[in-house]
Amino acid sequence: MTDHEPLKILFVSSEVAPYAKTGGLADVAGSLPRALAQMGHDVRIAMPRYKVIKSSMETLTDFPVLIRGRKETAIVRRTFMNVGEATLGRQLPVYFIDNYHYFDRQHLYMYADEADRFGFFCRAVLAMLPAIGFQPDIIHCNDWQTGPVCVLLTELAAQNPFYKGIATLMTIHNLHYQGNFPRDALDVLGLPEYYYHHERLEFYGSISFIKAGLVYADLLNAVSKTYAREIQTPEYGEGMEGILRKRAQDLYGIINGIDYNEYDPEKDPFITARYRSGNLEAKKENKTAVQNILRLPKVDFPVIGLVSRLVDQKGLELIAEVFDRLMTQNIQLIVLGSGDRKYEDFFQAMAGKYPEKVGVFIGFNEALAKQIYAGSDMFLMPSRFEPCGLGQLIALRYGTVPIVRATGGLADTVTDYDPHTGAGNGFVFQAYNAEEMYAAILRALDLYNSDRGSWKSLVRKALDSDFSWNKSAREYVDLYRLCIKKHRIGYSGGI
Repeated sequence: MTDHEPLKILFVSSEVAPYAKTGGLADVAGSLPRALAQMGHDVRIAMPRYKVIKSSMETLTDFPVLIRGRKETAIVRRTFMNVGEATLGRQLPVYFIDNYHYFDRQHLYMYADEADRFGFFCRAVLAMLPAIGFQPDIIHCNDWQTGPVCVLLTELAAQNPFYKGIATLMTIHNLHYQGNFPRDALDVLGLPEYYYHHERLEFYGSISFIKAGLVYADLLNAVSKTYAREIQTPEYGEGMEGILRKRAQDLYGIINGIDYNEYDPEKDPFITARYRSGNLEAKKENKTAVQNILRLPKVDFPVIGLVSRLVDQKGLELIAEVFDRLMTQNIQLIVLGSGDRKYEDFFQAMAGKYPEKVGVFIGFNEALAKQIYAGSDMFLMPSRFEPCGLGQLIALRYGTVPIVRATGGLADTVTDYDPHTGAGNGFVFQAYNAEEMYAAILRALDLYNSDRGSWKSLVRKALDSDFSWNKSAREYVDLYRLCIKKHRIGYSGGI
């Protein structure tokens, strides 16, 4: 294979936008394959067919998968995703693994039989390949739900030459979620007792689906270079740091991108006024619009936006710790998200306590989220850890200045503003500490209030930055080629 030959890539994910989404994984799984297809590669996606997916699709084939001694039918359905205007109508195949018992449910996750559901999915994906006549050069697996593909492929390759030349890449989007199940999950995967071992799938008495990928994939990557380093430490490694240190030479970091067609302040149909770096006055119209939507006074205070899952990871306890002091500043805070009840209740209580300064929407609304990105002056992300983070990238795209903690992808994409040189594209604090976060917010407020010229320059810099998939997709192609090369010269992964 030459360095310029198009690749055959199967991208496997438990969620893919626009079909089914709970978080950033779906955004990546919906946009990275399109970017790769635009480069000329034969990319195809495989995902479960959940009840929420209403897209029209055709049925290609079905076959039995033996799970715990019984046969479950896997039905393979297909639809096509548009690749983009530049590709003259080319479309990207999306394969849905359907099974009414496992996937015809109200939600995507959080069921008692997750091991069975995603063990079935992984086995069905591999069984699908010869059935549809697609032999990829590489399978790109994403997070714990797809980790077993890597170990199952090694078993199949020993029995069937069809699978022998297929390499695997395992991407860690969030190591906190691991898919750890009782020992009998080996039966679901159809694997012998040999794999219940600390150098294979065993993890503190459980069978770990993410570990199946970490041990058996040809190469690994995390969704930022900083996160790739962090997860090799006890603080961020979630118990997997030993494995990751042993495979450090096989672990890479590639920052996520965002789809610049979907997130485009010049064309976005969800925002009140379209704008670009040379037309910042129109951004003010979006500020007025978001104030109206959330019934806040139309004052020229800086608006701080927060669009997030409301969970501990996102650093919300830091905000709570200094909230009353924050409210002594001339600001407005707008929050959109859902998650832990304690945070939902907290922000709703603060909206009641400070009705002229705090606007809250519990839940998710895409149109409102984009209006908040466009209408806010600043975007707050004080995360305890953040593998990549998409919020800060979207904020920059809309000219909304991020205030972030230096962790994971936030550290790789946001640099601290220097008032002396004008360098930097946001405001960064280092320690996971409420006082440091508060000081960073005050620095941002001071620049906004005292030097509007420098503030506008910072906004223009954000609008002109490029965090599209252009660079990262090329890095993935290079990593795919390295992965395939390692696999084909006999590299077998493992620790």
